[in-house]
Amino acid sequence: MGEEVGDAADKGRLYQLVQDLAVEETREAALLELSKRREQFPDLAPILWYSYGTTATLLQEIVGIYPLLSPPQLTAHASNRVCNALALLQCVASHPETRTLFLKAYMPLFLYPFLNTISKTRPFEYLRLTSLGVIGALVKMDDSDVINFLLTTEIIPLCLRIMESGSELSKTVATFIVQKILLDDMGLQYVCATAERFFAVSNVLNNMVAGLAKEPSVRLLKHMIRCYLRLSENVRGREALRHCLPAQLTDPNFTKCLQDDNSTRRWLQQLTYAVGDQRL
Repeated sequence: MGEEVGDAADKGRLYQLVQDLAVEETREAALLELSKRREQFPDLAPILWYSYGTTATLLQEIVGIYPLLSPPQLTAHASNRVCNALALLQCVASHPETRTLFLKAYMPLFLYPFLNTISKTRPFEYLRLTSLGVIGALVKMDDSDVINFLLTTEIIPLCLRIMESGSELSKTVATFIVQKILLDDMGLQYVCATAERFFAVSNVLNNMVAGLAKEPSVRLLKHMIRCYLRLSENVRGREALRHCLPAQLTDPNFTKCLQDDNSTRRWLQQLTYAVGDQRL
């Protein structure tokens, strides 16, 4: 009985917070509390999506800071507020009931201006990372409809730029997104369809390998090796990698950081075997 009362109270609080989003005076506090407690409300995504005006309100929060992107004037407060709105959109993006609706409304495109920023200040970095988190939540579902949608947009070049110049965490999430796109058959076919697309991806990966020689990151290297291995599963990709795979990947001093990561070491062995390098 007590549990039911508690559940009812939580549901009541949830509905009140969603209603508070519609009111300018209570919106910021509601965004903060909902983003903090989103894991506690399994039905939050459909409630947000289907409640009157809520999605428009979240979009208003996003579009409202576009003028602060260029020239870069984003404050920490404004970044935190819009990131709370993005956290709620991530719930919608990852929920099976609302994911397809999220795509059909072209919602990811509203995040691309954030991914296109280059300022390295903390508010911008947090904004890019949170936006990547929404796209990462989409691709994590292993849904071909998601990949097909993303391939019609500029997500790959946006991710590639972040992979080259972002923080380690942003690079890792961006590389994960590219990895998930490549793991889909349509994604692999798309990237390997032209030399321009293939080398856009492989050149960035190669530059990242060079960067890891100075600043190692096992987590990032793992995603990169998985990308290379997947590229090698395409006939044209495999042939191209025979000429451009970085030598560092066969250098025991470079790869010794993987000694406790059996799965990644196995991927690396499969990769070097696939491209005909037996040095590992």
